[in-house]
Amino acid sequence: MTVVTSGSDRRHGDDYSVSEDEIRRFRDDGFVHLRGVLSEDEVRSIEATYDRFLRRDIVVPGKDFCDMAGDYDRPVDQYAIVNVMLPRVYHPQWQGNVYERRAASIARQLCGEGMAIDYDQLLAKRPFKTDAVFHWHQDLAYWPITRDLRTATCWLAIDASTRENGCMRFVPGSHLEPTLRTHRPLLDDRGKSHTLVADVDEAKDRVAWAEIARGDITVHNERVAHGSGGNSTAGWRRAYIVALRARETIALERQRGFTHSHNDTKETLDDVGFMSS
Repeated sequence: MTVVTSGSDRRHGDDYSVSEDEIRRFRDDGFVHLRGVLSEDEVRSIEATYDRFLRRDIVVPGKDFCDMAGDYDRPVDQYAIVNVMLPRVYHPQWQGNVYERRAASIARQLCGEGMAIDYDQLLAKRPFKTDAVFHWHQDLAYWPITRDLRTATCWLAIDASTRENGCMRFVPGSHLEPTLRTHRPLLDDRGKSHTLVADVDEAKDRVAWAEIARGDITVHNERVAHGSGGNSTAGWRRAYIVALRARETIALERQRGFTHSHNDTKETLDDVGFMSS
């Protein structure tokens, strides 16, 4: 029987100890749940800056502040999933925070040396937004293909994440399939919405729901199929994502003009092959 220790026993300054069993699950399933990566005080500190983004006290221009459940033209007060891309770029004071440091420790244990932050993202589902569905997808469908695809995408729960408010869900083992699943633009045009949708048959594919506590994270790789449901509760469901990838991969992406910004031009997306259906 695996004994899961509390987060406080596993946090050591900037480091977080990942067990051998958790490393195995990350490799076999394509994702893993890690408990208590941040303490309550640490989450509260992160939360204060997070909510400044939601209030738009920190300005994020263009499509990097958008609704991932709808089109780019939807009014802000009607957003179902408030999406903030690259908050560490638009608020540099956030760089090097405790979550980033601990995520780097986790990525090193799960993926090996040479990992660095590729991008970060905030995803907040408004209360009573049952349409706040983040559709099934594989992250690699959004990205250029490079030689070193190692990825540790850390997904921090600012609020306890449940089925009712739209927690993460995965298709375990889908990262081991020989090819990516077919993806299509949500609105048939990436100029209207950045979102891609993958072919997942919930009646046939095994789906694992990742209900996690505030301060916990899930970590997933670049190929596992995942998404999340709507929020039927009276509270927000706020998540903070930090994705770490191989330094060589990040350098190649930037050389190609790909930054993970939704403000990237259509020409940039065309160049890496993302605009085709």
